[in-house]
Amino acid sequence: MKVVLASLADDTFVGNLRESFPDVEFAVATAPDAQAREIADADAFFGMPSRDVFVAADRLRWLHCPGTGVDKLVAIPELVASDVVLTNAQGPHTAPMADHVMSIILGFTHRIHDMMEDQRNRHWETPKYDRTIVQIGGSTMGILALGGIGMAVARRAHAFGMDVYAVDKRPYPAPPEVKDVWGLERLDELLGMSDWFVVAAPFTTESRGMIDARRLALMKPTARLIVISRGGIVDEDALLETLQQKRIAGAGIDAFEAEPLPTDSPFWDLENVIISPHASALTPQMWAGRQQIFKENLRRFLANEPFVYVCDKEAGF
Repeated sequence: MKVVLASLADDTFVGNLRESFPDVEFAVATAPDAQAREIADADAFFGMPSRDVFVAADRLRWLHCPGTGVDKLVAIPELVASDVVLTNAQGPHTAPMADHVMSIILGFTHRIHDMMEDQRNRHWETPKYDRTIVQIGGSTMGILALGGIGMAVARRAHAFGMDVYAVDKRPYPAPPEVKDVWGLERLDELLGMSDWFVVAAPFTTESRGMIDARRLALMKPTARLIVISRGGIVDEDALLETLQQKRIAGAGIDAFEAEPLPTDSPFWDLENVIISPHASALTPQMWAGRQQIFKENLRRFLANEPFVYVCDKEAGF
């Protein structure tokens, strides 16, 4: 049994795997040429292989994505057409990402940017903030996709006293923290009623460009958009124009379609935007959690038990 480790393969984790599974040959391969060489006779691969690497495999049976987004993997036609099982690491990222959403909301409503600037300038001016701090309890949050991320956001928003609604490709009965879960046919309605709209959907061919200029125009002038899952779901040209014209109050963006965001991007200069470098989930607990999911799935693979977090290669998540 041979397993290629192309991701999260620090010395401690690799040592733990070798101790836990002494009969498995583990090959650490981070460079593409090494991955292509090692995958040829491998049974499993942990990482994000390119198409050239994947097609070099002769007997691969299982591919584990170290994160959650598998859009780049399902873009490999040979993988989609194959019997190779694709799994991912759902769960460990959801709590920090949801925390980040709330930090963006509080950053806007409590004017944290302005206060930090005052702090740097040693400037105290209480009247500057009088009646400009916004209470978020009683406001309405809309969430696009009530999966792991969306549900974690919903729980936090509900605890802050917000009214939470969601739309999902596969709607299900609303949990206690959510007032209702609708199908995508009510996305326009939800955009129009939301004070905060959170993009928490996976990036697929269906979700690409889903929030376009027409839909951005449905949002309230006082509303803010938060992109927390993946770039490319919101039409960024339309969003830029919307923000420049101040047709919505602002946006918090953790994920862009092209990353890193180019230094000459106009988004950097917008005062009504909070940008973070796709870093919302990057806690030590998240990395450890992703390693443990792989380890559990490897145990199941060796024991011929069903995997956890099997992806639908056709659906793209």
